[in-house]
Amino acid sequence: MDAYMEQQGYLLIFHIKADRFLRNMVMAIVGTLVDLGKDRIGLDIIKRIVEAKNRSEAGMSVPAHGLHLAGIEYAEGLV
Repeated sequence: MDAYMEQQGYLLIFHIKADRFLRNMVMAIVGTLVDLGKDRIGLDIIKRIVEAKNRSEAGMSVPAHGLHLAGIEYAEGLV
């Protein structure tokens, strides 16, 4: 998975690329990163969330509005 954030004016744009996604995964990742940005949690908590491999450890999911699917790529020979 590759993820990064950029700021465009007053907008924060999160880019997330992976070889698969689970339901609500992106909304949970962004919600957790917002908590980090607002100093509600620290980097140590992010590490604990990832190591726990348990969705209930992550922050609240952000609403789906504002999320945009930019594209889908298929590996050659899999379609």
